Amino acid sequence: MLNMEDKIKIFKALGHETRFKIFKNIFTGGYACSIDDSKPKDDIIAQATCVTSIAEHFDFALPTISRHLKELKDAKIITMVKSKNKIYIEPNIETMKEIAGCFGLIVKEYEEGVIYQYDNTK
Repeated sequence: MLNMEDKIKIFKALGHETRFKIFKNIFTGGYACSIDDSKPKDDIIAQATCVTSIAEHFDFALPTISRHLKELKDAKIITMVKSKNKIYIEPNIETMKEIAGCFGLIVKEYEEGVIYQYDNTK
């Protein structure tokens, strides 16, 4: 379960235009990406994307893309798996489901007129 600090980290990570574009492409299939641990390890992870294939879509050096990916990984919105000399990436579906659920709850409570009083001193 994500705490408030985790959620803020996600929004900060996605608040950067390049990181948002990278994540959107990973999540929506802009690159092929699905790391399937059930496949034999000697089989190249055919559905997953690697850092170099992401870098090809941007005007940044590989280290810059890697830094953006690290921010997304630290925010727990992507997962990265190293296999041989490549790093494969996919969206963290569980985190995205939880964030989507948060928005769903906010909208539901808004529509129901639920009002909260927050103590900003904590």
